[in-house]
Amino acid sequence: MNRAIPTCLLSVFSGRTGTLEKLVLGFCLSFIGPLLSQAQSPAPRSPTPAAVNGALRAETVAKGLEHPWGFVFLPDGRMLVTERPGRLRIVDREGRVSEPLTGVPKAYANGQGGLLDVAVSPRFAQDRLIYLSFAEPGDGGGAGTAVARGRLGENGLEKTQVIWRQQPKVSGGNHFGSRIVFRPDGTLFVTLGDRFAYREQVQDLSTTIGKIVRINSDGTAPRDNPFVDRPGARPEIWSYGHRNVQAAALHPATGELWTVEHGARGGDELNHVQAGKNYGWPVITYGVDYSGAKIGEGTAKPGMEQPVYYWDPVIAPSGMIFYTGEAFQNWKGSIVIGSLTPGLLVRLAMKNTTVAREERYLGDLRERIRDVQQAPDGLLYVITDSRNGRLLRLSPATGPSP
Repeated sequence: MNRAIPTCLLSVFSGRTGTLEKLVLGFCLSFIGPLLSQAQSPAPRSPTPAAVNGALRAETVAKGLEHPWGFVFLPDGRMLVTERPGRLRIVDREGRVSEPLTGVPKAYANGQGGLLDVAVSPRFAQDRLIYLSFAEPGDGGGAGTAVARGRLGENGLEKTQVIWRQQPKVSGGNHFGSRIVFRPDGTLFVTLGDRFAYREQVQDLSTTIGKIVRINSDGTAPRDNPFVDRPGARPEIWSYGHRNVQAAALHPATGELWTVEHGARGGDELNHVQAGKNYGWPVITYGVDYSGAKIGEGTAKPGMEQPVYYWDPVIAPSGMIFYTGEAFQNWKGSIVIGSLTPGLLVRLAMKNTTVAREERYLGDLRERIRDVQQAPDGLLYVITDSRNGRLLRLSPATGPSP
């Protein structure tokens, strides 16, 4: 085959483009095309560094949370925490955990489904709105990711309404996504999953399976979304080709969306997500199926985006921030990610849009880190995913105790 490629190209550049030469060239390009797609620059692979133990101090703020999934700081310093079985609680500044709040929509608490992320309206001082993503049950046993909002009152959420639903609802309890990220313009990104057994719909723009969507605060589609005017496409779609995105954050300087998504066996991805782009799943991936079988066509294909960075073996990413504080020396601008497996806090030191270095912490905890947030004072908080989950405050081990 290597000798055939120059011969084909020679027939073009020598001017011999008769019928026979065209047939030969077409035959030759059928071999060259896949080779050229595979020849695209591969994404950098994580070197899988060992965890640095003892560098961070972890203090338990609250415990007894059942599979906490997402949390967020309120302006007064309290935190809202979701529990996957379907409860929303407040943890105050002293670590006291409230009774479950009322007004929370009923969640499909099965497998990976349940009550998922929580976000505070950028205009909370005026509207007191809280946004929740959750697995919503449907008719006939199906389910799909949905977003609801309600006003935070004395005892819970008031006037709660579902503002957006993933389409279609399908059976199964896996791969719901889902993080909520507000943009400065008041629109919000909602990250989704491929629902595990429905990856053939990920490349189909008529569904929101395996997509990231951008919606207005009332659930409608913004007019400047990339597929608004494409016939047959869902207008809320921002990007597609995603497997299961459970980590997302805006870059503090550019305002652009970055995500970390679960691969299969190998192939967790850091992506710099841009409007209208196709991130490849399940056509291209750096992972293989859990059986060891190949997935798709390889690791690259024209028209499909390469990840910025990938992990093999995986870190099972969930929750991420861009760190902007001063409490952790030399961490400003880093991406900090929760890891479910092997259970870590992962820091990516960034140089522009590339990963300069990866460091890992908290391996000695042996806990599944489900979400991470930066507190107003620059310290980090994480939640651990277990039946007796904890909210932990992190600080540098060499610094003063908080």
